[in-house]
Amino acid sequence: MKNSLLLSALLVGATAFASAPKVDNVEPPMWWTGMQSHQLQLMVEGDGIRDAVPSIDYAGVEIDSVARLDSPNYQFIYFTISENARPGEMTIKFKQGKKEFAQPYTLLARDKKGEDYGGFDSSDVLYLLMPDRFSDGDPSNNNLIITQESKCDRSKHGARHGGDLKGIQNHLDYLNDLGVTAVWLTPVLENDMPGGSYHGYNTTNYYRVDPRYGTNEEYRSFIAECHNKGIKVVMDMIFNHCGLFHRWMTDLPSKDWINSPLTPEDMAALQEAMADEELGKGKGDFKMPKEYVATNFRLNTNHDPYVSDYDLNNTVNGWFVPSMPDLNQRNVHLMTYLIQSSIWWVEYAKIDGIRMDTYPYADLGAMASWNKAVMNEYPNFNIVGESWLENEGSVAFMQRLSKVNPLNTELKSVMDFPFLIMSRAAFSEQTKPWGDGMNRLYNHLALDNLYPDPSNLLIFLDNHDSDRFLLSEPDNLDQWKQAITFLLTSRGIPQIYYGTELLMNGTKEGSDGKVRLDMPGGFPGDEHNLFVGEGRSPKQNEAFRFLSNLLKWRKNNVAVTKGEMKHFMPSNLLYVYERKMGDSRCIVLMNGTDEPLNVDMSRYEEIMQDGDEFIDVLTNKPVKIHKNMTFAPRATLVLE
Repeated sequence: MKNSLLLSALLVGATAFASAPKVDNVEPPMWWTGMQSHQLQLMVEGDGIRDAVPSIDYAGVEIDSVARLDSPNYQFIYFTISENARPGEMTIKFKQGKKEFAQPYTLLARDKKGEDYGGFDSSDVLYLLMPDRFSDGDPSNNNLIITQESKCDRSKHGARHGGDLKGIQNHLDYLNDLGVTAVWLTPVLENDMPGGSYHGYNTTNYYRVDPRYGTNEEYRSFIAECHNKGIKVVMDMIFNHCGLFHRWMTDLPSKDWINSPLTPEDMAALQEAMADEELGKGKGDFKMPKEYVATNFRLNTNHDPYVSDYDLNNTVNGWFVPSMPDLNQRNVHLMTYLIQSSIWWVEYAKIDGIRMDTYPYADLGAMASWNKAVMNEYPNFNIVGESWLENEGSVAFMQRLSKVNPLNTELKSVMDFPFLIMSRAAFSEQTKPWGDGMNRLYNHLALDNLYPDPSNLLIFLDNHDSDRFLLSEPDNLDQWKQAITFLLTSRGIPQIYYGTELLMNGTKEGSDGKVRLDMPGGFPGDEHNLFVGEGRSPKQNEAFRFLSNLLKWRKNNVAVTKGEMKHFMPSNLLYVYERKMGDSRCIVLMNGTDEPLNVDMSRYEEIMQDGDEFIDVLTNKPVKIHKNMTFAPRATLVLE
């Protein structure tokens, strides 16, 4: 009998010990003293941790409140870190019943003030690249497994190909030689998804670089090396959604952590189905749960004055795709978590800017609070929001202090998608007196009065989500050169998609991977190496030199990067505009047709007169203005 009682007591004790709360993870991993905001939220994870009572005894740090949500395995502790708090290791003590345990947490000293962090602006040119497709500098990390099955396979457009941070770092001299001033990497954070999610838009850990790209420390070292070479780094983030295999999806901190949530059983079934599909094991017979709501992709609902609740709800609260659960930014604990993750990466890695993916699909009020929090901490920083909107008014609605938006979005920069949409036609059509061709450029810029700040529009010809600007290799580079010239001499912040300098071309028909091809020469065994001149064709070298010369000239030209703009409508088929700041100015002239063009130059007397002499930046040859001038087909001149 005694033995039975003793055994029972031991079993009860063992069960109690096994179920005692403990800390498995704390995010952010560490924080800093001297921040502009004195609030710190810690998301503490561990079995049964929710109901434990935390306390702290550290000078200058106090617990304000504790949020206990639906899951028993999360606790959100809100601290105030006063100006007098010193760097060091503090101890958070937890008590639950008779159980006590402790968790150390590190406060670091800031190495510079928030106002000393710069951002990108119109003096920069961003080079957009996909880490997986640029260069493989460390093949040993190609087939690392986090928890989900994943394998490199360069024969498949949708598989990972093995590019990484080391590969990009190996080619920083190439980027310097090209003349870009900033790199925008598509997301580098962990994407622990079946197949690997090569594009990076399925975040599964907001504080960890995907080990297939490298480590957190390697990311920080990469950025430091970029800075040593005068190159800024823009980090791609996604707050609208996370990856289907984020640990939250098997244990939501609260029921409203995501929009249109599924039951645990349906979530598990969806994960299994998505894994099977990604790994080629699916039977194609899976039916989405009835609770699943997809976005309608109709972003005009954000500013439609007559919008129905139903349509706006679908836009903002629907899932982007089944592999991307829609995060609920209206949950204050989640939004605080996301805000802090952004600030953490600025402080830890020294990034120079953020590009926020799928911006209008998230809650605009919550995103405004994010913008404001980041910019309060780093007033000279910059954030650009991806707003795939098809007209100028819609894009203007998204920029901070918009004249047509009652909500101040606090978003400094917006992507100029209307220019992307019309750019190919603008440079391929024959310009006519009343329309087509370069009249599209004129009409587009004529609406810049809608924007609070046109200089903070990100202007681009293509990116990883669109067809390449060149659908096929061109017979000659005249139209391409006109597009590049406008991109780099117009208003706004130019962005170049990797490989543009090498005439990479194609459409995304059938697969986005067709416009996300590997950079030749970046991977072991590549037949051609386009990172060096001898590996390129004569036409590719011509393109590289043209773009490089224009980029390097642009760097120190305040007229182009900061100056005012004046343009003349191309009713005579010649598009002319001036950029001017103080004594610095340049004039761009482009023949918008495939025919020679004779022009009466008297209409341009307010910016150039008969007899004025210039140097054409593109050819380094003198140009003298005459009353009548003839321009070759698709001629482009940049005059200083």
